[in-house]
Amino acid sequence: MTDRRRPEAEEGTEPDYRFTLANERTFLAWIRTGISLLAAGVAVRQLVPSFQVPHARELLAVACTLLAVVISAGAYPRWRKVQRALSRQAPLPPSRTTAVLAGVLCTVGVFTTVLVWVGGTG
Repeated sequence: MTDRRRPEAEEGTEPDYRFTLANERTFLAWIRTGISLLAAGVAVRQLVPSFQVPHARELLAVACTLLAVVISAGAYPRWRKVQRALSRQAPLPPSRTTAVLAGVLCTVGVFTTVLVWVGGTG
């Protein structure tokens, strides 16, 4: 008889609890990252003085908040895929989220550096 709490797609052996807990900690780390980026977006919009470049502050805030949405939205599906792979004793699925996070944060960092270099706040 099939356990009704587990979807058919996840059938397999129950993974070692340590791997399950590690997967959960990784999920929570992605959620914390999303919350931090959301807070950063709000802080940039509300607390950082306007730059001499029009709408630069708003652009930085939107970049942070959109990245927070992308990271948070991808956290649960990633957790499910890894949990499914663990229960099937299959290779872990690749993740594009880390590349997206690194790329966007580098872009935001370069943009912020240029803003500060060009003239700072106005």
